[in-house]
Amino acid sequence: MLSPECAMPGAGNATAIDRAIDRSRVADLAAEAVRIKSYSGDEAEIATCMADRMSALGLEVRLQEVALRRFNAIGIWHGRRDAPSFMYNGHMDTNPAGEGWTRDPLGGERDEQFVYGIGVCNMKSANASALHAVEALKAAGFEPQGDLILAFVVGELQGGIGTLKMIEEGVRADHFVVGEPTELTLLTRHAASFVFEIWVAGKTRHLSKREEGIDAIAKLETLLPRLRAMEFSGATEAARSLNRVHIGVIRGGMSKEFFDWRPQQLADTAMIKCAGRFGPGQTLEGAMHDLQALLDEFSAGDPDFRAELRLVTQNRVFMPPFSVDEDARPVRAFAQAHREVAGAEPKIGAHTPARFFGSDAAHLAVAGMTGLLYGPGGQFNTMPDERVAIDEMVVASRCYARVIAELLGPEP
Repeated sequence: MLSPECAMPGAGNATAIDRAIDRSRVADLAAEAVRIKSYSGDEAEIATCMADRMSALGLEVRLQEVALRRFNAIGIWHGRRDAPSFMYNGHMDTNPAGEGWTRDPLGGERDEQFVYGIGVCNMKSANASALHAVEALKAAGFEPQGDLILAFVVGELQGGIGTLKMIEEGVRADHFVVGEPTELTLLTRHAASFVFEIWVAGKTRHLSKREEGIDAIAKLETLLPRLRAMEFSGATEAARSLNRVHIGVIRGGMSKEFFDWRPQQLADTAMIKCAGRFGPGQTLEGAMHDLQALLDEFSAGDPDFRAELRLVTQNRVFMPPFSVDEDARPVRAFAQAHREVAGAEPKIGAHTPARFFGSDAAHLAVAGMTGLLYGPGGQFNTMPDERVAIDEMVVASRCYARVIAELLGPEP
């Protein structure tokens, strides 16, 4: 039964929703998710958990198979009539935990200020905030006019394979929010994301005769500064701030198997794996052309420089750049919700470092949906002792709930 306070959008509606948001509950949901290991490629358990949570709320739930033992968990709260729909999209896969942690990455520890653990920033805290927002709306007696879709997806860290599968099978909404860790910034523009490799060939000799050989590692070293300073062609002023090349992996040694037990030999093979970023108006074809032109320049200046460029496509898809008009309805709705909940003007636009994200928002926008990125966390993202402030989760949960009530609530 719809409570009088929730009968239509307005101050009473927001008050009822805010009262239903529980700080401890949203922290517990995030901590519970952290305790389920879900490195990209191993999301079956977390998908089942999210499906069970949505089923308990009475949503129509399906586990959508993306690959072997990899499932999107999709829940739909059906509206009462044909009306605009809204989707929360959040990925369940996480990075692996690296070195330097002082807490258990999978412990789901929490104190009065933070929830800790691998993936809590990216993006289990936002998923918990969205799930609890629906719990709060249910508790407040809200009934959506249009469909509300909770899409907890896999494989975002591989370019968004889960979201692409979801779109391919017809799961869509008019409006969306992606809960990436934007530090509660309304992110309306971010870079494209692609991965490439460069393989450099040399000639091996024993170190006693290295003057007769070609050291692939030494050749590669000359290239690295130019790559780090790379700006792709066709950049507008706005897109220029989204251009970046990051060298994430370096390998070198004997043969393409990189035998490392014989350091007395010159490396005849060296390889780097890089992440590339560029902005709206630029293209993947243009970026790859620019990279090849750089290699050709080095080869022209040094006949011993031989390199091959490869776009990485195995187990990965390209994420295009993302952009949305700041006057779009979901952007305005989130700006107003944040203003009321946080008591401050929201940051809107291409925020650093979130502007260098790749995200599923790009795929949703290409499919014709309108939305933005907004989520808790970011300050301690992808680092040892990753953590998110519980207060940020509460703000996000209240904003998600208010926007859902605004976009899907009864018309005045």
